Formats: sequence, structure tokens, C-alpha cells
Amino acid sequence: MDIINKDTVMTEGISGTIFRNWANTFSCEPELYFQPSCVEDIKLILEQAKKNGKKVRVCGKGHSPSDIACTNEYLVNLDKFTNVLKVDEDNCQIKVEAGITIKTLNEEVLPKYNMALSTQGSVSDITVAGSISTGTHGTGKHIGIISTYITEIELVTADRKLVKCSRKENKEIFLAASCSLGCLGIITSVTLQCEPHFKLQQRQMSCSFKEMVTHLDEHISNSEYFRFVWYPHTEGVVYWEVDKTNRQKTSSSNWFWDYAIGFHLLQFLYWISTFCKWLVPVINYVYFKLHSGLRVDIDDYYNIFGFECLFAQYVTDWAIPREKTSEALEDLKSWLDAHPEVRAHFPVEVRFAKQDDLYLSPCYGRDSCYINIVMFRPYGKYVEKDGYWTAYENIMLKYNGRPHWAKEHKLTFKELQNMFPKFERFCEIRKNFDPDGRFVNDYIQKVFIPKSKND
Repeated sequence: MDIINKDTVMTEGISGTIFRNWANTFSCEPELYFQPSCVEDIKLILEQAKKNGKKVRVCGKGHSPSDIACTNEYLVNLDKFTNVLKVDEDNCQIKVEAGITIKTLNEEVLPKYNMALSTQGSVSDITVAGSISTGTHGTGKHIGIISTYITEIELVTADRKLVKCSRKENKEIFLAASCSLGCLGIITSVTLQCEPHFKLQQRQMSCSFKEMVTHLDEHISNSEYFRFVWYPHTEGVVYWEVDKTNRQKTSSSNWFWDYAIGFHLLQFLYWISTFCKWLVPVINYVYFKLHSGLRVDIDDYYNIFGFECLFAQYVTDWAIPREKTSEALEDLKSWLDAHPEVRAHFPVEVRFAKQDDLYLSPCYGRDSCYINIVMFRPYGKYVEKDGYWTAYENIMLKYNGRPHWAKEHKLTFKELQNMFPKFERFCEIRKNFDPDGRFVNDYIQKVFIPKSKND
């Protein structure tokens, strides 16, 4: 994103700013771009928006590979909302402004108080508000999505009121706002339930696809934070058993990955494969072999949880009932085997999360498995993905899947209303909070507002 450092960016806004998501798959040029530094600034922006009849959207760091934040009207960035507001060391809670990043929390803030986040997604350069608004998740049989570790939210509504909600105060609003895609209001602060700082031991191992899907329940139960990846067009699976430990930090030597040579080479090889598609299975197999075998790492929790993306990609991620994991993966593998003209990049990443009661959570009411697929964009080059994406989505629908809100999907209100038990109630709350559609863009229109009979 191109940011101009002027005072007017706070409440008057500037024009000519281009917002692009991290993968450069979506962009927009808002009429005005704002960087407020306090709640009063936000209220002034919303007052101006109402006066001029403008829509308002909020952007974070742009890691969502979708158009969820895009608008051609008013775009608000919360990079100046990064203060720590309150620390409750006795209860291991911290209240922060919405624009602070997970990375900053992990590396600069929480160590001061010997605190830690209980879970996080792979990418840490995302804002706290963005991570909860889109239902970001980690992995573990007994681990919820990040939103389930929120105890209180403050947001400014379309009518410029500051609303506070928690499980004790405005509970239903809290259950909606904890994963709301930014359409109930502008989140200004979040209180996180943390835990004492911890280190993790990660054991990286490999097995066959058949062994993994046959003994999946046993694997899931073997560690606190279990995940695995399958390398398409091969029989190879790499998996990680991760548990808390009091042992000293250590790391297995791995020259190939320690210097990120692997990712630079991977980008080059996938670029070559755009001219020679038959290379993709070879690349996947070679990279599986480079990852196979035992490796043990012990490090601070955030270094084990995190896995930063090093080059652009298309990505989609759906949650299905956990008990359907093996069947869904076998269907995906069978489809790829039956369509050799389609070449899928690695990895197919598989993670797990426990059920919750948040209205728009993909894990609402059921323990879930997230199956994440990618197609890399080496050096920004377009790579065909539509056939693979359609087949994957059809399989996810077959097993009653629900989309990860941060990722690109084709679903509309018509399909979504039957996926989430509390979907229509959420839509009622959204309409009550924002009757004029102040926080509606094309994405929100598609997802939460049914088409009229005349459309």
C-alpha cells in the first residue's frame, strides 16, 4: 500500500492512495484514505462519511487473499492504533488497540509480562482486529480459533457510538462481533486472554498419505498442536507433533531451509513449471524428500507457530467436520489422480480447531478440520487455478464445509445462510447496527445481503 505521511490523513483523508493485498491479487483506489490515531478521529471520519453518503471499510496489513477490504469510497487504516491500554497480570489478560500486530505482541509486548498467546495463525504480520474479524486459526484438538481467546471488544458503530461487549456485557453482540468481517463497526480495542509464556518442542516427521488418513485420530491425539501437509501428486506427508516444554531452545541443523534457499529455489522452479507443467509433480516430490525424516526444534511459541509466506500465492481454506477429514482428503487426491492435466502446488495443509459458539465462526457447533490449498504466483506470474479450486470447493461442499472468511471464495448469501446456524441472526444484528449500510462494500453486499427478487 502506498502511504503518504501527512497530517490530513488522520481525519480529512487523502486521495490517490492505492491499496493492494499482500499477494497482489486484489487492489482498489479509495476516494479518501484515512489513518486515525484516536477514537475521536474515527468518529469524525464516520460523521464525514454520513454527511457525504460514503461507505467505509477498514484495512489492516492486507494479508487476506480476497477483496474483503476493498472499496472505492473511504478506506480506514489503523496502523496508528497500536497502544497497550491495560495489563492484568493476575488474570493474564492484556487490552490493546486494534491495529497492533500479532508480531509486535509476540516479540515486543507480551515478553515484558511473561505472557503468551495461546494460538495464532501462520502469518504474524497481521493486526489483532483483522485476525479476529476473519476467524484466523492455528491448530490443535483442544485449541479454538483466535477469536475464542478474546474477552472484550470495543467498537465504534455507524452512528458513532462506542460500544463495549463481552460475555458479561452485550453478550449477543460479542458473539457476533468476535468474527464479524468488519461490518458491525470499527473495532478500536481488544482484550486478549493470554497464558504464561511457554516454549514448544516440535517434532517434524514424515509418512505416507495412506498411513496418515488411516490413523488420523491417533495422530491428532498424540500432541497438543498437531498439523500435517500433503504434497499433491505424491504419496508423501510431513507432519508436526508440537507440545509445550521446559527444555532449552535448540534447533536441528537444516542448511537448506535455514538460509531460505529452498523458497528462492522453489519460486524459480515453479516459474519454470509454468512452461513445463510436468515438472510440478517432480518439484513436489523433491521437496517432500527434503523435508522427510526426523527434525526436532525447541523455541518460543511464536517461532514454532509462525510460518511466514515468502512469495505471492492464491490460497483458499475451508473448515469441515473433523470426522470427515480422511474422506475429504481421499476425494481430493482421487480427483487429482483422475485429472493429470491439473497440476497442484504443495502444500495441502491440514489443521484442526475445537468447536465454539461464535456466530460466524467456521467452527460454530462442531470440532473442525481446516484444509488449505495454494497455488503459488512465482514472480507475480498468473498460474491457472480454476479447475483445482472448483473441484476442491465441490468436495468441501460435499462434506458441509464452511469457508475461512479471510480467504477468497465464490459463495453468496444464498449458499451461506444454510451453512452457519446463526447466519441469519448475524445478518439481523448487522442490519440493526448499520441500517444505512455504512460498512458495506461489494464483498459484504455479496455475503450478507440477499438479492432482491428483481435481480
